[in-house]
Amino acid sequence: MYTPLPGVSAFDEELVERFEQTRETRGEGYRPRTRHLLPDGRAKYTNRLFLETSPYLLQHAHNPVNWYPWGNEAFEQAATLKRPVLVSIGYSTCHWCHVMEEESFENEEIARFLNEQFIAVKVDREERPDVDAIYMRAVQALTGHGGWPLNVWLTPDRTPFYGGTYFPPDDASGRGIGFLSLLKGLRKAYDDQPGQVEEIGRQLTAHIRETLSPEGGKALPSAELLVAAAQFYKSRFDPVNGGLAGAPKFPSSLPVRFLLRYHRRTGDREYLEMAKRSLVKMAAGGMYDQAGGGFHRYSTDESWLVPHFEKMLYDNALLVIAYLEAYQATGEEDFARVVEETLRFIERDMTAPGGAFYSATDADSLTPGGEREEGYFFTWTPKELEAALGSERSRIVGRYYGVTEKGNFEGRTILHVTDSLTAVPENRSPPETELRAILPEAKEILYRERNRRPPPLRDEKILAAWNGLTISAYARAGLVLGNPRYVGQAGRAAEFLLANLYRDGRLYRTYMDGKAKNNAYLEDHAFLIAGLLDLYEATGDLRWLTKAVELDGILENHFEDRANGGFFLTRDDHEKLLVREKPAYDGAEPSGNSVAVLNLLRLHEFTTNDGYRRRAETTFRYVSETLRSNPVALSEMLLAVDFYFDTPKQVLIIAPQGKKADAAPLLDTFRREFLPNRIFSLVTEGEELRSNARIVPLLEDKEAMDGKATAYVCENRVCRLPTSDPAEFANQLRKGKTAPGGS
Repeated sequence: MYTPLPGVSAFDEELVERFEQTRETRGEGYRPRTRHLLPDGRAKYTNRLFLETSPYLLQHAHNPVNWYPWGNEAFEQAATLKRPVLVSIGYSTCHWCHVMEEESFENEEIARFLNEQFIAVKVDREERPDVDAIYMRAVQALTGHGGWPLNVWLTPDRTPFYGGTYFPPDDASGRGIGFLSLLKGLRKAYDDQPGQVEEIGRQLTAHIRETLSPEGGKALPSAELLVAAAQFYKSRFDPVNGGLAGAPKFPSSLPVRFLLRYHRRTGDREYLEMAKRSLVKMAAGGMYDQAGGGFHRYSTDESWLVPHFEKMLYDNALLVIAYLEAYQATGEEDFARVVEETLRFIERDMTAPGGAFYSATDADSLTPGGEREEGYFFTWTPKELEAALGSERSRIVGRYYGVTEKGNFEGRTILHVTDSLTAVPENRSPPETELRAILPEAKEILYRERNRRPPPLRDEKILAAWNGLTISAYARAGLVLGNPRYVGQAGRAAEFLLANLYRDGRLYRTYMDGKAKNNAYLEDHAFLIAGLLDLYEATGDLRWLTKAVELDGILENHFEDRANGGFFLTRDDHEKLLVREKPAYDGAEPSGNSVAVLNLLRLHEFTTNDGYRRRAETTFRYVSETLRSNPVALSEMLLAVDFYFDTPKQVLIIAPQGKKADAAPLLDTFRREFLPNRIFSLVTEGEELRSNARIVPLLEDKEAMDGKATAYVCENRVCRLPTSDPAEFANQLRKGKTAPGGS
């Protein structure tokens, strides 16, 4: 029933039986992703990845390659057969991973040689960031760059000796050495030059260990590093398009949240304008999905026009918070609009039935001719626009979004804002107010019409870390915009994670097909803790703060390097790899250490437990040399450094028992203030106040004065005079340090 893979004898009966059981579980609706099909539509080939739940691994489950998932079985087999190991790492929405799969891993000739001469292992980098980080560092050392697909060759003891990213299938492509030629050369070198292979592996392993888990520093950082980072970003800023100068442009390359804080710290409006221009230009470009909301992964050009079309959950969660803070700092409604549209995209396209959030959508989709093409789903022609909107409305909308016959991407148009609303109409078009009324309806029509096309693949695994970021996004948006529906969405997601990915004192990283699997990493804990702290501030529900404290206890006991400072990526009982990494670089995603240290500072302010502050300081000491020499390498940690050198406010609102709604005027005042370095608690008198005060001691003895909702603004545990007057509350929020004699 199962066609033997090229170069491989038939599978044993036990494995075939597991294939059969899995096939029955997948059901009649299962569609294999391969060009090698039998007449009845079933896959000609099946490999061990068919037994996995990762969407990326399942994409390769019917390649003719004899893939193994990462694990002891593959490396034991390599040792027995005395073969090198190919470890190929990617993720489900990776465009060039798809290209290499189609060109090489679906090629039967290449598969035969690979199966006969190597052991082949597939890794989903989103499930195993620990494996990805180690071998990415090896490839970067060998080639000077990295990326996905990541292909690295190991000895059976998991030591790397060669690697690269994308390889074309053959030498004739003009894109470098062909994959088959490379495989033949590497196998020959492995057999003929074992000493050289061993020496390369030794050097790479030493480099990996030195860079992924360095000794670290001893001194606390100084506030001067904030100045150095700000000056770096100023010197590299693109004054026309925002972001850092050059291309490609990633949203994370210019940390706008740091710039907003630096403006607040110094009063220098130039940094505020840098943040604003970057956010405005990103939201106007093709990197922002004008019809459906949400951001694509990055822009291939300097003007944010042509994106790489995949959409990642983490990008959108992080950008929601950036735009939300910009809205608070500037009061500009367009920033709030982008927040709402992006959250709507997540709600409509990325939310699982249980309330948690899916991981990503692909860059590629099917054209009407059945070809897989990047960006087709998101692009338009004038004819398509007219069919959806009608002639008059499509003329207005098409002009606004730059839709032309020539197009700007492979003969089609990526929607982008060509100019301001007032510049669009010419003589015959409606006034700006009417245009503003047309656009939301038009975007909704285009979104619905677009959904009639074959959609991009969606990666439906649920990752604890990325869900933690998204919980933060919804909770903060709910608090700042006064939208209880957003807060409810954050709560449902948190409930799902705690019910399905957290059991017996252990957090798991992934959830797919009803199963939680893979040990959670540092970032899973840190991002979820941050989300729970944000959810507590948005609700006043003590269970979220209690769970945050509980999860931080796991980090302290199982991840923290108490002797040298900082947190390891993996738990102390995790699989032993070449190195136990301590992440100290903020890229497209923040590092777990950067978020964890800010969590500790926030927990210190909530609980007054000085142990949290001391633990934060040990992490600062560990990364102090990186912060001193290259502060922009830890751009997210700059937020924690800014918090540390500020005097954070403790903002409390006490409402009369059963009358939390009475706090609305004070809460509205709080929402309007950009006050990043603070904690916030809104509770009602009675049992809620008493139970909260057991963890947040500053709530003790606070009351709603004269039966009215009352605000307390405190610094260093010293509070100003309580007030029920929103104007006075605003004045206290804007003031600096607490005046002597406050109570």
